[in-house]
Amino acid sequence: MTQFNSISQPIVILLSVLFSTAGVFLGLTVSGSEPSTIMTGTALVGLAGIVVNNNIVLIDTFNKLRLDFPDKSAADLISETCMSRLRPVLLTTVTTIFGLLFLSFGYSIDVLNRAVYEGTSTVKWYQVFGISICWGLGFSTIITLLVTPSFLMVLENLKDYRMAARNFVTSIPNKVRELF
Repeated sequence: MTQFNSISQPIVILLSVLFSTAGVFLGLTVSGSEPSTIMTGTALVGLAGIVVNNNIVLIDTFNKLRLDFPDKSAADLISETCMSRLRPVLLTTVTTIFGLLFLSFGYSIDVLNRAVYEGTSTVKWYQVFGISICWGLGFSTIITLLVTPSFLMVLENLKDYRMAARNFVTSIPNKVRELF
């Protein structure tokens, strides 16, 4: 909250973490895996860190652009923010998902013996972790790139309406004086 000097922007970040949790459980349902308390919980905590980081970078970039270009409209600033942060967010997502893809499919790579194993007990234990991170991160990336900018636009519109209402209310005494 102190980073943004706002309560609404951190709420947007927390909502994106909540949506990523929905992606985790969607992935576990689609893959037919049973959620493990330890591995799913660990994946949710790790995923929350990635999702929060992606959203903080997006919102912070928007706030900096808003300060640097006060004459631009919020829609232009949001689209410019999304264009400038698209590559870093997608690179983070794609590399993490590809890194965990073998684990998600149930394969274990033994680098020392140059072997690939399928369905070992270790893989079965960590497979839920890989599935949770892959699906949650994929789902949250869509949320980060589509829903977070939409929420930012809604917040900007609300701020504009609030300022217009405040200006109207403060102008009422002057209009009353003009009548008399």
